[in-house]
Amino acid sequence: MKLPALALCLALPLLAAEPKILPLWPDGAPEAKGKTPNDIPTITVFLPPAEEAVGTGIVICPGGGYGHLAMNHEGYDVAKWLNSKGVAAFVLRYRLPAKGYRHPTPLLDAQRALRLVRSKASEWQIKTDRIGIIGFSAGGHLAATAGTHFDPGQPAAGDPIDRLSCRPDFLVLGYPVITMAKSFTHRGSKNNLLGPKPDPELVASLSNETQITKDTPPTFLFHAHDDRGVSPRNSIEFYLGLLRAKVPAEMHVYAKGGHGFGIGRKGTQAAETWQDRFAAWLKRRGLLTKPK
Repeated sequence: MKLPALALCLALPLLAAEPKILPLWPDGAPEAKGKTPNDIPTITVFLPPAEEAVGTGIVICPGGGYGHLAMNHEGYDVAKWLNSKGVAAFVLRYRLPAKGYRHPTPLLDAQRALRLVRSKASEWQIKTDRIGIIGFSAGGHLAATAGTHFDPGQPAAGDPIDRLSCRPDFLVLGYPVITMAKSFTHRGSKNNLLGPKPDPELVASLSNETQITKDTPPTFLFHAHDDRGVSPRNSIEFYLGLLRAKVPAEMHVYAKGGHGFGIGRKGTQAAETWQDRFAAWLKRRGLLTKPK
């Protein structure tokens, strides 16, 4: 039995657009040392089916200790899950200190990604005030830095994209590195990002638990109590800073989960349920509801 053409169309699943890779700076990134993939920061654009888009977009910062990037379970897999919720996702391939790009280059890349997404909000069916950033481990440090070190745009910039704000509208931090100053910092991330003998003022500036203000975006945090890679005290200290600044926040610390569980890993409550808690948080904030 043949289905009528309309019925056949309705029976087919809605398809997301094919992911597309875009350079953050089409004419070449500032401070670039060459033209290899390590020198060209990009976002990979994952858009949900137009009929399912809810008007929210999230830049994704994979972790890897500022030495490599866990692009799959902390990047592409997260983007596909976000698309299933109607959220547009943008996986950031930022330049790495291990490849010659110490601070501030990774932050410049994250800020540019937020500006770029905001510049294309209409094209990608996103509201300009519904653009967040999520980061895991060292990518969590980068996301937290973007959420505590931002500007409203550079009015005199020749590039119109740089005239837009780089403030994320919300933060999502998964087992993040937060501090650079305290004993529970992740030393590998610190050494990669800042070098072996960093300026104390720079260390203080990038200890993001001390940089929170009332303008820091609302934040969702998750961590595992048994994380031996990045102490959960990082998330706890950031949460306490948000509490003091009266910034809306939610934190989940799971008994089991270890480090680096990203998305898709099975076997612990942390790995299997953080997405549900996160989706519920997005829903409560109206970020999974199509704007009128």
